[in-house]
Amino acid sequence: MTVKIITDSTSDITAEEGAELGITVIPLTVMFGREAYLDRVTITTDEFYRRLTTGDVFPTTTQPPPSTYAEVYDKLADETDEILVITLSAKLSGTYQSAVSAIEMAQKKCRVEVIDSGMVAMGQGLVALAAASAAQQGAKLDELSDFVRDALSRSHWITYFDTLKYLAKGGRIGKAQGLMGSMLSIKPILTVKEGEIHPVTRLRSQAAGVEYLYNYVTSFQRIEELAVEHTTLPDEADRLAERLRTTFPDVNIRRSIVSPVLGVHGGPNAIAVTVLEAK
Repeated sequence: MTVKIITDSTSDITAEEGAELGITVIPLTVMFGREAYLDRVTITTDEFYRRLTTGDVFPTTTQPPPSTYAEVYDKLADETDEILVITLSAKLSGTYQSAVSAIEMAQKKCRVEVIDSGMVAMGQGLVALAAASAAQQGAKLDELSDFVRDALSRSHWITYFDTLKYLAKGGRIGKAQGLMGSMLSIKPILTVKEGEIHPVTRLRSQAAGVEYLYNYVTSFQRIEELAVEHTTLPDEADRLAERLRTTFPDVNIRRSIVSPVLGVHGGPNAIAVTVLEAK
């Protein structure tokens, strides 16, 4: 039986993409006051970012409950005897713990392993996609677990933020706390390191930020796959992706929109790149 892969919506793999590749994508929840929406299920990215930038209610997020994972485990147990779950960083969300707790709640017998990616967005998503491909080629759970851990060590994600305001409000600012004093005058480049948000550098303009992302990617000698994402800057992200395609014509570059749950913390006008480094 083929190992089934589960990830969450912060991977920026849509449910439709997941269905094509045999990946189950479990949505987190976005809250506008008392209004709850499942990430990319009951609220679209367009509607979310419109409300984020024009509304007067600051959104919050919450992880899926263990019961959601247990239901998915039971459903997939009819199709396989092995499941691999890849979650966003456990230091940024309780999603990992929900996935682990659900193992004991599941009613049907199936081996489940949960891996904390220590990542977010396509830093997590590219690895989940690679795992799904390996599963379809016949890799079993133990082999896939080793494969994913190795791939995560080669996954590098950095983001240009227009402002730190949303990260600060959402309580996810991590090691970038030291940048808060100049929050209004800088454009930070941030990454995830050891599961937490870490500062990389600070710049003065969006153009400088995009140039930094390009130079960061081109600093790698061997690249297996790339991703370019944005929150509300599709044209800028497209230009960056095209520029990278010219530089790396043989590398697949995925384009995606940052999920609403991550958009709560990233805010508008953010652009991210992920490098899955080749061995």
